Amino acid sequence: MEEDCFATQLIYGDGQFNRDGLECLIKKVNLADYGLSYAVVAIVGPQSSGKSTLLNHLFETNFREMDAYRGRSQTTKGIWIAKCIGIEPCTIALDLEGTDSGERGEDDTTFEKQSALFALAISDIVLINMWCHDIGREQAANKPLLKTVFQVMMRLFSPRKTTLLFVIRDKTKTPFEFLEPILREDIQKIWHAVPKPHVEVVALSSYEEKEEKFKEEVAHNLRCHLLCLTVAQLRQRFMHSISPGGLAGDRRGVVSASGFSFSAQQIWKDIKENKDLDLPAHKVMVATFRCEEIAGEKLAQLTLDEGWLALEKAVESGPIPGFGKKLSSILERYLSEYDSETIYFDEGVRNVKRKQLESKALDFLHPAYITMVGHLHSKALENFKTGVENWLEEGEGFAALVRACKEYCILEFDQGCADAFVQLAGWDASKIKEKLQRDIDAHASSFCSAKLSDLIVNYERQLSTALTEPLESLLESGERDTWTSIRKLLKRETEAALLEFLSAVAGFELDKADITAMEQKIRDYARNVVERKAREEAGKVLIRMKNRFSMVFNYGCDSIPRVWTAGKEDIKTITKEARSASLKLLSVIAAIRLDEKPDKIEKILFSSLMDGTTAPLASTTWEEVPSKDTLLTPVRCKSLWKQFKAETENNVTRALSYQKACRRKNNWVPPMWAIVAMIVLGFSELMLQLRNLDGEFRNGTVAAILSVSSRFLPTVLKIPRPPPGLPPAPQAPQQLHSVVSQSFGNQTPQPNPMPNFISESSVSSSNISSDCNEYS
Repeated sequence: MEEDCFATQLIYGDGQFNRDGLECLIKKVNLADYGLSYAVVAIVGPQSSGKSTLLNHLFETNFREMDAYRGRSQTTKGIWIAKCIGIEPCTIALDLEGTDSGERGEDDTTFEKQSALFALAISDIVLINMWCHDIGREQAANKPLLKTVFQVMMRLFSPRKTTLLFVIRDKTKTPFEFLEPILREDIQKIWHAVPKPHVEVVALSSYEEKEEKFKEEVAHNLRCHLLCLTVAQLRQRFMHSISPGGLAGDRRGVVSASGFSFSAQQIWKDIKENKDLDLPAHKVMVATFRCEEIAGEKLAQLTLDEGWLALEKAVESGPIPGFGKKLSSILERYLSEYDSETIYFDEGVRNVKRKQLESKALDFLHPAYITMVGHLHSKALENFKTGVENWLEEGEGFAALVRACKEYCILEFDQGCADAFVQLAGWDASKIKEKLQRDIDAHASSFCSAKLSDLIVNYERQLSTALTEPLESLLESGERDTWTSIRKLLKRETEAALLEFLSAVAGFELDKADITAMEQKIRDYARNVVERKAREEAGKVLIRMKNRFSMVFNYGCDSIPRVWTAGKEDIKTITKEARSASLKLLSVIAAIRLDEKPDKIEKILFSSLMDGTTAPLASTTWEEVPSKDTLLTPVRCKSLWKQFKAETENNVTRALSYQKACRRKNNWVPPMWAIVAMIVLGFSELMLQLRNLDGEFRNGTVAAILSVSSRFLPTVLKIPRPPPGLPPAPQAPQQLHSVVSQSFGNQTPQPNPMPNFISESSVSSSNISSDCNEYS
């Protein structure tokens, strides 16, 4: 397929810029790929001077040419653009609308100037097409236009230079050596004292008169500085125009091919808005625009990169081995592409925009890095937790274990961060590492506290078990040395528990103050166990007192049940002993005595409640006893004693009644009227039986005896018995319980001859009363 020039209109006749057409041409000829290796050639000159024809023959373009047979009129309107065929490097040709056209008129020279300025601003080489016979003329030679162009070039020379190539058309018999000085003189007058641009002058044969010579003079070469050239020779001069010494001249201010479209648009915009052309500033502007555009493209491509999307998705689930290298590779690829595409733009601008691209890209990628480091943090912390728990079961010292686990997990985290490090980014994970250290320390502290708490709870439970039952037994006994025994028990068990506890916590490497505090906590707990048990027993003191009274009242010192026979038991003395024992129990439970401080509770209770030698108890505190150690206030003790006496008084009364009944039974004699009655009643019955005795013996001796016995026995049974209120002989305590059980089991009350009126078991006062009634 032959190469196409893709000619299109760049600027319409009304001054509108054809952006889409230019973009289309750039894509078709792949201009952006050439970087700085391209050249732009423009041609200016009068209308119908053969500009399009010259370009078509020079560069094999297909610009529209004037048809001489249809008259001389405007052919090219606006500015056209096309790619030169067969020219190296890539060369773009601009065909400008002719000047001094009749269609626009004398006064409409604005577009002529604008197009000439535009061609000069964007072109490396400007062909100025002139007719040979117009040299030396004013208007025909376009001196006003040249003056405007040169004035603009004065502002555009630094840093870029544009080559002006005057093409003298339709060479006449006048020697070229005479024409060139005239042209240079005209140019000199325009420039005055301003340094002149690089100017070359060539002459071509007439295309209309000598078309073949115009086309085919290829054999001549450039042996002289100023020669008349054929089109082929002139075309040859455009080959490698950007090489050193070529026609393109100074290349320092050239715009990269990828920014050509934007540059052309901005230059035309500035011309249309009558702004001064400042190529250095324009160069920076174009570089800024294109570098920003390219950076935006690379950033957009990065966000949609398949490798990046896969890496981003994978890192959400957990740490990725080689994360840093993978991310760096993705980032560096797009930065390298940016560098290659912006290499021909202003270095300062492209470096600034590269840093901006790099910053935006890193900002975009940073969340993935944070996620990655977060996984490393979580993994290290979880490994620490698991390691501490697993290794602690092996019996290692806690503090040494925590140090070893922490060092291992921090090292593991550092290695993971090194693997995730992005060299270009220089991201710092020190803050996350500090957080990991704080989290590890916090967990270690929490875990340590939990383990110590478990140890303390275990030893407290051990103390509670060791103290509870002995305390209950000691408090129930209510002896004078009860609290001395309790103090010894408390000290012994506490010291034993503390000895084991201190051995267990040795591996925690605690501060002395912490150990002292925990020791005190265990001591306080043991003391609280005693106090709590004492308060519990204080709530049951009435039951304990009645049980104590029952034991002393019903049983002797040898634990043999008492039998309330006449004159054998001193019930009053026994009652006093039983009440004294109960009151002693009350005095023991009235206050907590763990501090070995003497008190007068027992003395006060006995003198007030038993002896009545002191005033009644009316205080709410005990002397020398702190309120926190008071279990039963004096007023409460008085109330309990009153209730105790009321609930045990009836039993004493019954015991006295039973003893009195026994005494009456042993001393009983029938009264005289009873004796007389028995004699009278017995004599009458005897006489009646004797009268019938003869009749009975008639039937035989044995039969008579049996008959008399059957009648005599009922008579004897009718003899008066002792009074029914006298109780029978006492039974053993075991028989008493058997009778009670049988009575409640059959729901039928049975007579109970046992005089023990108080149950041996710990029962309430109401139960005791009901039992006493049952016994009676």
